Amino acid sequence: MGKNRLEAFSDGVIAIIITIMVLELKVPHSPDFGALLTLWPVFMSYVLSFIYVGIYWNNHHHLIHAVKEVSGGVLWANLHLLFWLSLIPFVTAWMGENHFHTGPTIAYGFVLFMCSVAYALLARGLIANHPRNATLADAIGGDRKGKLSIVFYLLGVLLSCFVAWLGFLVYFCVAVMWLVPDRRIEEKVVEEIEQEESQSGPN
Repeated sequence: MGKNRLEAFSDGVIAIIITIMVLELKVPHSPDFGALLTLWPVFMSYVLSFIYVGIYWNNHHHLIHAVKEVSGGVLWANLHLLFWLSLIPFVTAWMGENHFHTGPTIAYGFVLFMCSVAYALLARGLIANHPRNATLADAIGGDRKGKLSIVFYLLGVLLSCFVAWLGFLVYFCVAVMWLVPDRRIEEKVVEEIEQEESQSGPN
């Protein structure tokens, strides 16, 4: 089946997730700039989560762009990913409001871990179920970066049990790692287009 509805629905859900997160930024009742200082944990949580949602939106776009078709199983795998992404506003607000206390920071890391697992399952589902999605399979390969992220999230959750700030630092480092553009899929798609054009020859 076609992939356009899946991509459009996912874009809409992700846009709503970002909207919910920004609505959690409560306006101070005081007109003084000093009142903003009390919001720094909430704002830091928001910034990190905004980056994460942006990373997932970017990678999801490239993931779907690289495939030719999707199946019913892929639709459910995509919903599984969106489910965990939809929990980011909740754990973001909980962690920020409680100034990175142990419990909320662990919950935040667990949600990030599940988002990463869900994304990996979606990618593998696209590759395994559709021979026509060979471009995606070539681009992802062993996905060492994705697997390393899962390990780091677990490490962050473990560290949060003892020192919450260390866990938050690990989550931040993983986000920075993914901010570096991963052009594997984009390069493979461009390469495939060039090959098709060369095979078709001049009109």
